[in-house]
Amino acid sequence: MDLQERPGGQGEELIHLVKLAVGAKDVSQLTAWQKQRAAEMPPLRHLTRNFPKRAAELTDGGSLYWVVGGVVLVRQRVLEVRQDQEPDGSACAALVLDPELVRVEGRPMRAFQGWRYLDPKDAPPDLDAAGQAAAETMPESLRRELALLGLL
Repeated sequence: MDLQERPGGQGEELIHLVKLAVGAKDVSQLTAWQKQRAAEMPPLRHLTRNFPKRAAELTDGGSLYWVVGGVVLVRQRVLEVRQDQEPDGSACAALVLDPELVRVEGRPMRAFQGWRYLDPKDAPPDLDAAGQAAAETMPESLRRELALLGLL
């Protein structure tokens, strides 16, 4: 499927989200946290205060792009957006995520609060197989530094 358009020939653009992985020092730590959360309270989901108004576009092929250490490094498909509750009982939205973290070309991004919509034309492309393999073997700190310098 072309990630720029929704299926069915409607021509409506899909949308992505971008979010800071607050507290994660690298992708492996984000992965470990998510595995633990998925085991404790399936399905894997990220809770957020605000419900995306463009949820239909998001769940029609969109992804959540994670910023780790100031650089967008990975994405996950958003499978569903639903009403949920925070542990304190307050209402929130749950972004149900595909557990697979897909490495993307590193792109520096300044800090912000919450999440932001990300137009598909502005989303970093997935790494090819060679890039995926290199990302797995390259130290995360080196990968982040190279991305910040525009070399990755």
